[in-house]
Amino acid sequence: MGKSCCQASGTAPTAHDDPRWRAILWVALLANAAMFALEMVAGLAADSRALQADALDFLGDAANYAISLGVAGLALTWRARAALVKAATMLAFGLWVVGYAVYGLVVGSAPQAQTMGLVGALALAVNLAVALLLFRYRGGDANMRSVWICSRNDAIGNLAVLAAAAGVFGTGRAWPDLLVATLVAGLAIWGSAQVFTQARRELAHG
Repeated sequence: MGKSCCQASGTAPTAHDDPRWRAILWVALLANAAMFALEMVAGLAADSRALQADALDFLGDAANYAISLGVAGLALTWRARAALVKAATMLAFGLWVVGYAVYGLVVGSAPQAQTMGLVGALALAVNLAVALLLFRYRGGDANMRSVWICSRNDAIGNLAVLAAAAGVFGTGRAWPDLLVATLVAGLAIWGSAQVFTQARRELAHG
């Protein structure tokens, strides 16, 4: 069988010195910061919990990429510590979204399916482009893997937002929007556990 998806490849430590890696992170950072602003405004206008949750995910990813740029080229121990910080951030985001979805269920909401669909499609295109750029680095250390996991989860989350838009449009109810917001939270919590496990392993052997 092939290497575990959480196992670092033999060439990963030198990849942090790759100018292409740094350039991709800058592209990802700027794209995610722009999408955070756009999706948050659209989410508030459309009263969509899923869009607002996805917008906060974009914000968290922008911070993720900024941290990765800050530790690129440092020793593995420092990169693993940065990954632990990012894992904690992903976990906090996931728990916040769960709470926000419950709040939306209690107070009720009336999301606009058309806005959800249009913005969700744009977000998907951005995240797929970033994920494709990062694909070659998916087998690196915990820091690199956290970047890949965030981008992968974002693309899955965007597909779910599109499904929620179709569900809201078809049913005229808010529950598909709230369901997807919870799914986005689950992806963040799952990704946090993956990154935390590998970072702890790297610190133990650092």
